[in-house]
Amino acid sequence: MSASEKIRASMERSSWIRKMFEEGIERKAKFGAENVFDFSLGNPDLEPPSRVAEILAELAKDTTPHTHAYMPNAGFVETRQAVADYLNTFNKAQFTADEIVMTVGAGGGLNVVLKTILNPQEEVIIPSPYFVEYNFYLDNHQGVPKVVASHPDFSLNLEAISEAVSEKTRVVLINSPNNPTGRVYTAEELEGLSEILTHYSAKFGEPIYLLSDEPYRKIVYDGISVPSVFDAYRESFVVTSFSKDLSLPGERIGYAAANPEISEKAEILGGMVLCNRVLGYVNAPALMQRTVRHLLEESVDISIYQRRRDLFCEGLESAGYDFEKPEGAFYLFPRTPLEDDAAFVRALQEENILTVPGSGFGGPGHFRIAYCVEDKVIEKSLPGFKRVMEKYR
Repeated sequence: MSASEKIRASMERSSWIRKMFEEGIERKAKFGAENVFDFSLGNPDLEPPSRVAEILAELAKDTTPHTHAYMPNAGFVETRQAVADYLNTFNKAQFTADEIVMTVGAGGGLNVVLKTILNPQEEVIIPSPYFVEYNFYLDNHQGVPKVVASHPDFSLNLEAISEAVSEKTRVVLINSPNNPTGRVYTAEELEGLSEILTHYSAKFGEPIYLLSDEPYRKIVYDGISVPSVFDAYRESFVVTSFSKDLSLPGERIGYAAANPEISEKAEILGGMVLCNRVLGYVNAPALMQRTVRHLLEESVDISIYQRRRDLFCEGLESAGYDFEKPEGAFYLFPRTPLEDDAAFVRALQEENILTVPGSGFGGPGHFRIAYCVEDKVIEKSLPGFKRVMEKYR
């Protein structure tokens, strides 16, 4: 036995995107890369803003002693203060460096927060569809996922969330703009969620936390803005990264922020700093901490993603697909004409179109398209999408 039974089972559950990746390699070798239309991975294709390279070049020349030494586990004070100053531009609560922990991407941030606040077997409510890695993050810290279906338009089903709350509920975990749906939760939805969590926190005598995963916050369209979770609810955290808005996924840099008014703040923040260390991250990458503090207002050209969204939406609509138009992120989550979404995805594969079944995101009867690809890939794929729909419509 090479891997544990638990890890073997986890590998099987997380296999869909991996399978699509491997399928893409095989098909590109057989048919040519230009004839395979890979929409399986949410890997940004836009280059980082030019300022990123400029700042990195300047920092590389810095020969100050101990530049590459350990720093406080929460991160450089000047970087955390820059993040706090940025958050203060669009939140009512006033942040200081103390409420910020620099993390190894949003995934690292989520693990830090969950390890800090979860007791074994406590429940985390997750609206579906959702990012499948959440299940594994919860398992890391002995948390129990409690998945609650959203409305058909992917808005929060507040009644269902309220019914799902129990004495074991510790966290509600949301993702807005959402992967895989592109949905942005409204201020009204967040206020309604806040009322539910405030009620049950008082009823059970312990805070139920709201944890918002926001790596796509700047990737929004049509004048939409992402409401502040901190404005809506006191017992809240936001985790984000620079992977998507600066196209730096491989650099693994992000941060976790706790509401300045959160209960037991000193203990919570102390726990987050400890967890950042003992999870093995120790601290977020030093060079990238120095870099991103100069880039908090920057992003890639979001209009490019909007153009691709519109190109895809027009093509799929004319081909007869049924979907909700994404408000943010760079994913489409259309409904499948077959009940078996995996079978429909396999049919698309025969046209050399690689997508991911919605079942892998807790959204059966759908499939995910990642449109962080060149326009020509979208354009060349549309006839294949149309042929598959004509076959099953």
